[in-house]
Amino acid sequence: MAVPTASQAAPASTIAALPAASAVHYRTAKVEGLDVFYREAGPKDAPTVLLLHGFPSSSFQYRNLILALADRYHVIAPDYPGFGNSSAPDHTKFAYTFAHLTDVTDALLGQIGVNSYTIYIQDYGAPVGLRLALRHPERVTGLIVQNGNAYKDGIQDFWKPVEALWANPTPANRNALRKVLTPELTKWQYVNGSKDESRVDPDTWAHDQALLDRPGNDEIQLDLFYDYRNNVALYPQFQQFFRTRKPPTLIVWGANDVIFPADGAKAYLRDNPQAELHLIDSGHFALEDRSDEIVPLIRDFLGRTLPNR
Repeated sequence: MAVPTASQAAPASTIAALPAASAVHYRTAKVEGLDVFYREAGPKDAPTVLLLHGFPSSSFQYRNLILALADRYHVIAPDYPGFGNSSAPDHTKFAYTFAHLTDVTDALLGQIGVNSYTIYIQDYGAPVGLRLALRHPERVTGLIVQNGNAYKDGIQDFWKPVEALWANPTPANRNALRKVLTPELTKWQYVNGSKDESRVDPDTWAHDQALLDRPGNDEIQLDLFYDYRNNVALYPQFQQFFRTRKPPTLIVWGANDVIFPADGAKAYLRDNPQAELHLIDSGHFALEDRSDEIVPLIRDFLGRTLPNR
């Protein structure tokens, strides 16, 4: 049975024909007193694939991939606090750090009984997912890396204004990053590097921008920009995990990404030479316009690395 991809609008008749296990459930759990939203699909007794989103998106970025995997796998895609449909408390009342986002994600997984997973990491999903891997290395059955950085090789010119904030957290350096939260930059993240912009759904950046524009969300995002320095400090530990655990790893990376350039993808092979690397002719959100290439690679990888039910 053909499963719709992100690059094709699936007709209602196709969606109706999907097995019941592929129905997506939109759930909310209480964690630290917050509403934490997550999408769930697929058989609960199947191996779990955990989809961790990037900036400025949410689990919405996986709306098509979930259906493409849920016939064979249990798929979980949460929204971090401050993103998507999860609670977004004021930044003066909730510590918006990547360690704290990981705490919430870890607690959510424990609450819903997920203790083994292949992790799909993209952008912010990388530091959250790899922090989870450091905490629970025995739970990680594999990694799917899509423009999710773990090496200084991938921190290049785009990051210079952010590095200025890390070095000198003045109001001026913080305010200089507000331009990243504008509609023009949100759209740019999706279309830059794409060879055919008509394949990128404009609902993506419209959805993200509406959430970024919520009162106070700008301060949440600026707090996370500043805290990202602590992810870079953990890169050696992430790399040690790759060397010692050598999890099955598929790298499907938009080669034209200027946020995390392809140097960051190639660097994974230094610590896990068995990782499979595919550079895709796309940008930061490669899944949006190249799912017809990426989804078959993911399904093949999972079919070879995860046990059959």
